[in-house]
Amino acid sequence: MSSTAKLYSFGLTNTRTYLFAAIFITGNLLLPQLAHLVPQGGFIFLPIYFFTLIAAYKYGIHVGLLTALLSPLVNSLLFGMPPVAVLPAIIIKSTILAIAAAMAAKHFGKVSLWGILLAVLAYQVIGTGIEWAMTQNFLVAFQDFRIGLPGMLIQLVGGYFVLKALAKV
Repeated sequence: MSSTAKLYSFGLTNTRTYLFAAIFITGNLLLPQLAHLVPQGGFIFLPIYFFTLIAAYKYGIHVGLLTALLSPLVNSLLFGMPPVAVLPAIIIKSTILAIAAAMAAKHFGKVSLWGILLAVLAYQVIGTGIEWAMTQNFLVAFQDFRIGLPGMLIQLVGGYFVLKALAKV
């Protein structure tokens, strides 16, 4: 499944980069608040990554990286979630997701389930390996795969439909 789309790559000197990053950071502030209404919702739904995927795929690496870096930091400062102890792993995974999503969008040139799947798998597999090296605890590093599969499916399917809806914008 794929859909043609207008995909962008705004530079750091373009004010739209910061405008879109602010919009997606706001999304990454609100979605986790909803997810945390469900017990273990953050671990199950992985909400901090959703708008990073959309930002990077639709608007390019700079919007994606700003969203990836600032969303976890602002969430932690405002709401204490994610806890400071896990910020490095989440920021690393978010950054990998932004890079992978921007690369997938550039490669496929359209909204593609395969592109989104590759981006999600890239950040999860690479991020899990890095987190395992950081924590020296495989179960902690593998947590997203143990209980976060619904979140990955939401990223894949929900991300596809959001990007498809934004395709003409």
